[in-house]
Amino acid sequence: MNWLKTTVVCLFGFSLATYGDLGAALGQSTSGVTAKEMTTQGEPPTILIDGARLAKIKSRIAKGDPQFKPALDALISKADAALDDGPYTVTDKEKVAPSGDEHDYASYSRYWWPDPGKADGLPYIRRDGETNPASQSLKESDRQRIEKVGIHTEALGLAYYLTGEEKYARKAAEILRVWFLDPATRMNPNMNHAQCRLGHNTGTKSGVLDGRMMTRGLEGSLLITGSSALSDTEREELKAWVGEYLQWLKTGKLALEEAAATNNHGCFFDAQTMYFALYSGNKEDAQKLAQQAIQKRILAQIRPDGSQPEELARTRPNFYSNYNLHAMFVIANLAEKVGVDVWNAGDGRLRAALDYLAPYADPSKPWPHKSIKENDRMNLFPILMMANQAYPEGNYQEMLEKLPLSDRERRIENLAFPLMR
Repeated sequence: MNWLKTTVVCLFGFSLATYGDLGAALGQSTSGVTAKEMTTQGEPPTILIDGARLAKIKSRIAKGDPQFKPALDALISKADAALDDGPYTVTDKEKVAPSGDEHDYASYSRYWWPDPGKADGLPYIRRDGETNPASQSLKESDRQRIEKVGIHTEALGLAYYLTGEEKYARKAAEILRVWFLDPATRMNPNMNHAQCRLGHNTGTKSGVLDGRMMTRGLEGSLLITGSSALSDTEREELKAWVGEYLQWLKTGKLALEEAAATNNHGCFFDAQTMYFALYSGNKEDAQKLAQQAIQKRILAQIRPDGSQPEELARTRPNFYSNYNLHAMFVIANLAEKVGVDVWNAGDGRLRAALDYLAPYADPSKPWPHKSIKENDRMNLFPILMMANQAYPEGNYQEMLEKLPLSDRERRIENLAFPLMR
């Protein structure tokens, strides 16, 4: 197949006028439109990814526009690799979760290490910003599996939507079926044993963060709406599973503790919970979180000068400041779905955080805070993409263009955004 027929245009190359045209499409409401109707119209019924914009880009492919070739080549490469990987299941790990139930998710805190002063290494000690390789072990942890469920299913869904090739939809459906639905392999809808800290507990509130990756897999399920790879019954079962998980997020001990977090964990809790609420049809829950986020997240975590003190206190302050802002931007995007304006609320504090970080896209401007690792300026790429849409008068395109062309032209966000991080 000619790549022109399977390629999308790369947003970084648009003029501001073209960008504004696509941005206007983002404002078109899809409220009250069924998934079937949206598929007929060419727009996927995605929740976070903007379906209208994605449909517009897909249309440009059909017309032979070559601008998005690097991004689509990268996407198809990821999707093709995903065809030969998985499916994934929590029942694959050799070490069962502390509950003894093989269907329970389990992972281990990445910044916790054996105590060198203890013969057995217990209890583990924290080394912030330094990943313990053992925490990523496939024999004991589901962390890498849940990440693949999210990233691979999302890539497969996008590849299907943009090319129409059923092989991508079939693989996405297989991953979703095995992780969420098959009685023999499904994950129980809880995070009771996520990010365990050996010698301390059998699960921590911080582990709830792992669950955000499932939102990317669920976006994949919506991207393949035009395929019969998932049956209507399976889609209802998927919605029911998400409803059960949402209930755990609202009542589970660790979930409630995570909801009270005053840093990026609290923001990502809101972001993923809003998504699960919208996916399962609980719009009121999403709306309540959106309204609370203005005071609880934006004003509480961002100083008037735009700095984020909780994140600046970390050993990788640039990374975590960007990380938290990304979560806030996801909240703001999802809040639009329920009629709440987070972008401009709270004395413009969210934009202040953006303006605090955006200048560091410029390689000539050094980050002023100490960090144990070199800062990756590309962490700003998805944030600046969202900023261009939310604050078109801000000319954040100029900051985008200071990022390395070879890196930004291949980012999937050029094809579809916003994305969960």
